[in-house]
Amino acid sequence: MAKHRRPPRTHQVRGTLLLGSGATSLAVGLTAVFSPSLSVASDDQAVTPTIVTASLPTVEAPIVEQAREEPEPQAPAVPPPPPESGEGRRVVFDQGDQRVWLIEADGTVTATYLVSGSRFDNLDPGSYAVRARYRHATSFDNSGTMEYFVEFTTGWSEPIGFHSIPVDNAGNLEQSVDELGRPLSAGCIRQKPEDAAFLWDWAPLGTPVVVTA
Repeated sequence: MAKHRRPPRTHQVRGTLLLGSGATSLAVGLTAVFSPSLSVASDDQAVTPTIVTASLPTVEAPIVEQAREEPEPQAPAVPPPPPESGEGRRVVFDQGDQRVWLIEADGTVTATYLVSGSRFDNLDPGSYAVRARYRHATSFDNSGTMEYFVEFTTGWSEPIGFHSIPVDNAGNLEQSVDELGRPLSAGCIRQKPEDAAFLWDWAPLGTPVVVTA
């Protein structure tokens, strides 16, 4: 009888083993690549992934300080004219505050500024009017000169009015501009040169002048 050879099982099994071993290696390799934290307990147990938590670093945004806007300087408040100082277009001189107001017919204050009135009690409060104007004038004792003289009354013996700060015979101002606001004259109302020129143009003959205490 002829002997039949059995199929080479050994080769088949070996091939199967090799194929299985290769597949296992590939699976393990893929596991190692895609999920290195997975562990295989056995063929019958499920693969349980290990969850890894990580804390991201906190990045603080830089604090940007916005530039603060400086408040705009406010203009000093204009003092109102004293009460009971008349109506209509007029010049008001308050002896207590040593201040002049030029007021329009509708009550608008065109200008107000400090002056230096008399250091003597020779001007009574009341209502007057511009009665004379002198572009240049000389003091009653010939000690100096002044400009833009606007006369509205007479004192003990000499006219009283508004004018610029007098200049003595040596060419010096008889007081400084910073001293305006204090009673320093002999009877008239002293002003800065620009204020004296403005009042000269603003107050023609007949303009009412009100003097308050």
